[in-house]
Amino acid sequence: MRIAVTGATGYLGSRLCGALADAGHAVRAFALRSAGGGGGGEAGLLPASVEVAYGDVADVESLAAAFDRCDAVFHVAAAVEAWLPDPSVFIKVNVGGLENVLKAARRTPTVKKIVYTSSFFAIGPTDGYVADETQAAAEGMPITIVYPGFMYGPGKLTAGNLVSRILIERFNGRLPGYIGHGHDRESFCHVDDVVTGHVAAMEKGREGERYLLTGENTSLVQIFDMAARITNTKAPRFHIPLWLLEIYGWISVLVSRITGKLPFISYPRELGYSPRNLTEGLSEMLLWLKDEKFIKF
Repeated sequence: MRIAVTGATGYLGSRLCGALADAGHAVRAFALRSAGGGGGGEAGLLPASVEVAYGDVADVESLAAAFDRCDAVFHVAAAVEAWLPDPSVFIKVNVGGLENVLKAARRTPTVKKIVYTSSFFAIGPTDGYVADETQAAAEGMPITIVYPGFMYGPGKLTAGNLVSRILIERFNGRLPGYIGHGHDRESFCHVDDVVTGHVAAMEKGREGERYLLTGENTSLVQIFDMAARITNTKAPRFHIPLWLLEIYGWISVLVSRITGKLPFISYPRELGYSPRNLTEGLSEMLLWLKDEKFIKF
Protein backbone atom coordinates (compact mmCIF):
# COMPACT_ATOMS: atom_id res chain seq x y z
CA MET A 1 0.00 0.00 0.00
CA ARG A 2 0.99 3.62 -0.50
CA ILE A 3 0.51 5.40 2.83
CA ALA A 4 0.82 9.06 3.82
CA VAL A 5 1.78 9.99 7.39
CA THR A 6 1.38 13.53 8.75
CA GLY A 7 3.56 14.54 11.69
CA ALA A 8 6.13 12.12 10.28
CA THR A 9 9.16 13.68 11.96
CA GLY A 10 7.64 13.62 15.46
CA TYR A 11 8.11 11.08 18.24
CA LEU A 12 5.25 8.79 17.22
CA GLY A 13 5.20 9.66 13.51
CA SER A 14 8.84 8.77 12.92
CA ARG A 15 8.45 5.38 14.63
CA LEU A 16 5.28 4.74 12.61
CA CYS A 17 7.01 5.57 9.33
CA GLY A 18 9.79 3.13 10.18
CA ALA A 19 7.37 0.32 11.04
CA LEU A 20 5.31 0.85 7.88
CA ALA A 21 8.45 0.90 5.71
CA ASP A 22 9.75 -2.27 7.39
CA ALA A 23 6.41 -3.94 6.57
CA GLY A 24 6.96 -3.20 2.88
CA HIS A 25 4.60 -0.28 2.42
CA ALA A 26 5.43 2.73 0.25
CA VAL A 27 5.49 5.53 2.82
CA ARG A 28 5.13 9.24 2.08
CA ALA A 29 6.13 11.33 5.10
CA PHE A 30 4.41 14.70 5.36
CA ALA A 31 6.60 17.18 7.23
CA LEU A 32 7.14 20.87 7.75
CA ARG A 33 9.89 22.36 5.61
CA SER A 34 11.55 23.44 8.89
CA ALA A 35 12.00 19.72 9.68
CA GLY A 36 14.95 19.84 7.28
CA GLY A 37 15.33 19.76 3.55
CA GLY A 38 17.86 17.84 1.54
CA GLY A 39 18.06 15.03 4.09
CA GLY A 40 20.03 17.21 6.46
CA GLY A 41 17.38 17.74 9.12
CA GLU A 42 14.86 15.68 11.02
CA ALA A 43 13.32 14.35 7.81
CA GLY A 44 16.74 13.00 6.90
CA LEU A 45 16.54 10.65 9.92
CA LEU A 46 13.65 8.70 8.40
CA PRO A 47 14.35 5.39 6.60
CA ALA A 48 15.89 5.89 3.16
CA SER A 49 12.91 4.25 1.46
CA VAL A 50 10.48 6.87 2.85
CA GLU A 51 9.48 9.62 0.43
CA VAL A 52 9.23 13.07 2.03
CA ALA A 53 6.56 15.59 1.03
CA TYR A 54 6.90 19.03 2.60
CA GLY A 55 3.93 21.13 3.58
CA ASP A 56 1.77 22.28 6.47
CA VAL A 57 -1.48 20.87 7.88
CA ALA A 58 -2.76 24.46 7.75
CA ASP A 59 -2.41 24.30 3.94
CA VAL A 60 -4.97 21.96 2.37
CA GLU A 61 -3.29 22.15 -1.05
CA SER A 62 -0.01 20.75 0.28
CA LEU A 63 -1.95 17.96 2.02
CA ALA A 64 -3.82 17.07 -1.18
CA ALA A 65 -0.53 16.89 -3.08
CA ALA A 66 0.95 14.59 -0.40
CA PHE A 67 -2.12 12.30 -0.44
CA ASP A 68 -2.03 11.90 -4.24
CA ARG A 69 -2.28 8.18 -5.20
CA CYS A 70 -2.20 7.11 -1.53
CA ASP A 71 -4.41 4.27 -0.29
CA ALA A 72 -4.39 5.25 3.38
CA VAL A 73 -3.57 8.26 5.55
CA PHE A 74 -2.32 8.39 9.14
CA HIS A 75 -2.99 11.81 10.63
CA VAL A 76 -0.52 11.97 13.51
CA ALA A 77 0.48 15.65 13.35
CA ALA A 78 -0.41 17.65 16.46
CA ALA A 79 0.79 20.50 18.64
CA VAL A 80 1.52 18.78 21.97
CA GLU A 81 3.82 21.30 23.62
CA ALA A 82 2.97 22.40 27.15
CA TRP A 83 3.21 26.05 26.10
CA LEU A 84 3.59 28.05 22.89
CA PRO A 85 4.09 31.82 22.46
CA ASP A 86 1.01 31.89 20.22
CA PRO A 87 -1.74 29.71 21.77
CA SER A 88 -3.82 29.94 18.58
CA VAL A 89 -1.39 27.41 17.08
CA PHE A 90 -3.11 24.65 19.09
CA ILE A 91 -6.46 25.34 17.37
CA LYS A 92 -4.84 25.92 13.98
CA VAL A 93 -2.92 22.63 14.05
CA ASN A 94 -5.06 20.29 16.17
CA VAL A 95 -8.53 21.32 15.01
CA GLY A 96 -7.90 23.07 11.69
CA GLY A 97 -5.33 20.43 10.73
CA LEU A 98 -7.88 17.62 11.08
CA GLU A 99 -10.41 19.58 9.04
CA ASN A 100 -7.86 20.12 6.28
CA VAL A 101 -6.80 16.46 6.27
CA LEU A 102 -10.44 15.47 5.75
CA LYS A 103 -10.87 18.04 2.98
CA ALA A 104 -7.74 16.77 1.22
CA ALA A 105 -8.83 13.14 1.62
CA ARG A 106 -12.22 13.92 0.07
CA ARG A 107 -10.37 15.20 -2.99
CA THR A 108 -8.29 12.02 -3.25
CA PRO A 109 -10.40 9.10 -4.52
CA THR A 110 -7.64 6.54 -3.88
CA VAL A 111 -7.74 7.13 -0.09
CA LYS A 112 -9.81 4.31 1.40
CA LYS A 113 -8.77 4.59 5.07
CA ILE A 114 -7.87 7.40 7.48
CA VAL A 115 -6.45 6.66 10.92
CA TYR A 116 -6.58 9.72 13.16
CA THR A 117 -4.46 9.96 16.31
CA SER A 118 -6.36 11.76 19.04
CA SER A 119 -5.65 11.57 22.80
CA PHE A 120 -7.29 9.66 25.62
CA PHE A 121 -7.73 13.05 27.31
CA ALA A 122 -10.38 13.78 24.66
CA ILE A 123 -12.57 10.96 25.99
CA GLY A 124 -13.58 12.92 29.08
CA PRO A 125 -15.89 15.95 29.36
CA THR A 126 -15.20 18.27 26.42
CA ASP A 127 -16.65 21.25 24.61
CA GLY A 128 -17.69 19.09 21.68
CA TYR A 129 -14.28 18.21 20.25
CA VAL A 130 -14.86 14.44 20.44
CA ALA A 131 -18.17 14.88 18.62
CA ASP A 132 -16.34 16.85 15.93
CA GLU A 133 -13.90 13.97 15.48
CA THR A 134 -16.60 11.36 14.97
CA GLN A 135 -18.73 13.62 12.80
CA ALA A 136 -16.45 12.79 9.88
CA ALA A 137 -17.54 9.15 10.03
CA ALA A 138 -21.17 10.22 10.10
CA GLU A 139 -20.49 12.14 6.91
CA GLY A 140 -19.20 9.01 5.20
CA MET A 141 -15.45 9.49 5.65
CA PRO A 142 -13.52 6.20 6.11
CA ILE A 143 -12.00 7.30 9.42
CA THR A 144 -10.91 5.28 12.45
CA ILE A 145 -9.82 7.13 15.60
CA VAL A 146 -7.20 5.91 18.07
CA TYR A 147 -6.49 7.31 21.53
CA PRO A 148 -2.97 6.69 22.92
CA GLY A 149 -2.22 7.28 26.59
CA PHE A 150 1.03 8.76 27.93
CA MET A 151 3.64 7.37 25.55
CA TYR A 152 7.13 6.40 26.66
CA GLY A 153 10.07 4.55 25.14
CA PRO A 154 13.08 5.16 22.89
CA GLY A 155 12.84 7.84 20.24
CA LYS A 156 13.05 11.53 19.56
CA LEU A 157 13.02 13.73 22.65
CA THR A 158 10.12 15.87 21.52
CA ALA A 159 7.29 17.26 23.64
CA GLY A 160 5.45 14.00 22.96
CA ASN A 161 8.19 11.98 24.68
CA LEU A 162 7.41 13.50 28.06
CA VAL A 163 8.31 10.51 30.25
CA SER A 164 11.84 10.35 28.84
CA ARG A 165 12.28 14.07 29.35
CA ILE A 166 11.06 13.90 32.96
CA LEU A 167 13.42 11.00 33.74
CA ILE A 168 16.35 12.84 32.16
CA GLU A 169 15.65 15.73 34.54
CA ARG A 170 15.34 13.26 37.42
CA PHE A 171 18.60 11.40 36.77
CA ASN A 172 20.55 14.59 36.08
CA GLY A 173 19.59 16.10 39.43
CA ARG A 174 17.37 18.85 38.05
CA LEU A 175 14.22 17.19 39.42
CA PRO A 176 15.28 15.93 42.87
CA GLY A 177 11.80 15.12 44.19
CA TYR A 178 8.41 13.79 43.20
CA ILE A 179 6.15 16.19 41.29
CA GLY A 180 3.43 17.38 43.67
CA HIS A 181 1.83 14.55 45.62
CA GLY A 182 2.47 12.42 42.52
CA HIS A 183 -0.35 9.94 43.07
CA ASP A 184 -2.61 10.90 40.17
CA ARG A 185 -2.88 7.83 37.97
CA GLU A 186 -2.55 7.94 34.19
CA SER A 187 -2.29 5.28 31.50
CA PHE A 188 1.27 4.72 30.22
CA CYS A 189 1.91 2.95 26.92
CA HIS A 190 5.11 2.06 25.05
CA VAL A 191 5.47 3.99 21.79
CA ASP A 192 6.13 0.82 19.77
CA ASP A 193 2.93 -0.76 21.13
CA VAL A 194 1.07 2.36 20.04
CA VAL A 195 2.64 2.04 16.57
CA THR A 196 1.46 -1.59 16.40
CA GLY A 197 -2.01 -0.41 17.42
CA HIS A 198 -2.03 2.18 14.62
CA VAL A 199 -1.12 -0.43 12.02
CA ALA A 200 -3.81 -2.75 13.38
CA ALA A 201 -6.35 0.10 13.17
CA MET A 202 -5.48 0.50 9.48
CA GLU A 203 -5.77 -3.22 8.82
CA LYS A 204 -8.65 -4.23 11.11
CA GLY A 205 -10.27 -1.10 12.51
CA ARG A 206 -13.90 -0.42 11.68
CA GLU A 207 -14.89 2.87 10.09
CA GLY A 208 -16.27 5.29 12.66
CA GLU A 209 -14.94 3.23 15.60
CA ARG A 210 -12.72 4.62 18.37
CA TYR A 211 -9.98 2.55 20.01
CA LEU A 212 -7.94 3.16 23.16
CA LEU A 213 -4.23 2.41 22.75
CA THR A 214 -3.36 2.59 26.41
CA GLY A 215 -1.36 0.53 28.90
CA GLU A 216 -0.85 0.16 32.64
CA ASN A 217 -2.48 2.72 34.92
CA THR A 218 0.05 4.09 37.35
CA SER A 219 1.33 7.32 38.93
CA LEU A 220 4.51 9.33 38.56
CA VAL A 221 5.49 8.29 42.10
CA GLN A 222 5.34 4.66 40.98
CA ILE A 223 7.23 5.51 37.76
CA PHE A 224 10.01 7.20 39.76
CA ASP A 225 10.15 4.31 42.26
CA MET A 226 10.19 1.72 39.47
CA ALA A 227 12.99 3.59 37.69
CA ALA A 228 14.99 3.62 40.94
CA ARG A 229 14.58 -0.16 41.36
CA ILE A 230 15.51 -0.87 37.72
CA THR A 231 18.66 1.27 37.89
CA ASN A 232 19.55 0.34 41.49
CA THR A 233 19.55 4.02 42.48
CA LYS A 234 17.82 5.87 45.32
CA ALA A 235 14.23 7.01 44.92
CA PRO A 236 13.37 10.65 45.75
CA ARG A 237 12.87 11.34 49.46
CA PHE A 238 10.53 14.34 49.23
CA HIS A 239 7.77 15.90 47.15
CA ILE A 240 8.14 19.24 45.36
CA PRO A 241 5.02 21.33 46.12
CA LEU A 242 2.92 22.22 43.09
CA TRP A 243 2.96 25.91 44.07
CA LEU A 244 6.75 25.87 43.75
CA LEU A 245 6.55 24.14 40.37
CA GLU A 246 3.99 26.73 39.28
CA ILE A 247 6.46 29.53 40.12
CA TYR A 248 9.13 27.65 38.17
CA GLY A 249 6.67 27.30 35.30
CA TRP A 250 6.02 31.04 35.13
CA ILE A 251 9.77 31.70 35.18
CA SER A 252 10.23 29.13 32.38
CA VAL A 253 7.58 30.84 30.28
CA LEU A 254 9.26 34.21 30.83
CA VAL A 255 12.63 32.76 29.79
CA SER A 256 10.96 31.14 26.76
CA ARG A 257 9.51 34.46 25.65
CA ILE A 258 12.99 35.97 25.81
CA THR A 259 14.98 33.10 24.26
CA GLY A 260 12.36 31.57 21.97
CA LYS A 261 13.08 28.08 23.37
CA LEU A 262 10.07 26.05 24.52
CA PRO A 263 9.84 24.93 28.19
CA PHE A 264 9.92 21.83 29.26
CA ILE A 265 -12.08 2.34 28.52
CA SER A 266 -11.16 -1.09 27.84
CA TYR A 267 -8.56 -2.40 25.43
CA PRO A 268 -9.64 -2.83 21.78
CA ARG A 269 -9.59 -6.63 21.50
CA GLU A 270 -10.58 -6.65 17.84
CA LEU A 271 -7.31 -4.92 16.95
CA GLY A 272 -5.26 -7.52 18.81
CA TYR A 273 -3.68 -4.68 20.80
CA SER A 274 -1.65 -6.06 23.72
CA PRO A 275 0.62 -3.51 25.44
CA ARG A 276 3.81 -4.71 27.09
CA ASN A 277 4.47 -4.82 30.82
CA LEU A 278 5.42 -1.38 32.17
CA THR A 279 8.50 -2.71 33.98
CA GLU A 280 9.75 -4.30 30.76
CA GLY A 281 9.11 -1.18 28.70
CA LEU A 282 10.57 1.21 31.27
CA SER A 283 13.70 -0.96 31.61
CA GLU A 284 14.20 -0.77 27.84
CA MET A 285 13.76 3.00 27.81
CA LEU A 286 16.15 3.61 30.73
CA LEU A 287 18.85 1.50 29.07
CA TRP A 288 18.33 3.46 25.84
CA LEU A 289 18.67 6.78 27.71
CA LYS A 290 21.88 5.47 29.32
CA ASP A 291 23.30 4.24 26.00
CA GLU A 292 22.55 7.63 24.43
CA LYS A 293 24.39 9.34 27.34
CA PHE A 294 21.27 11.24 28.46
CA ILE A 295 21.45 9.72 31.97
CA LYS A 296 23.90 7.82 34.16
CA PHE A 297 23.28 5.06 36.69
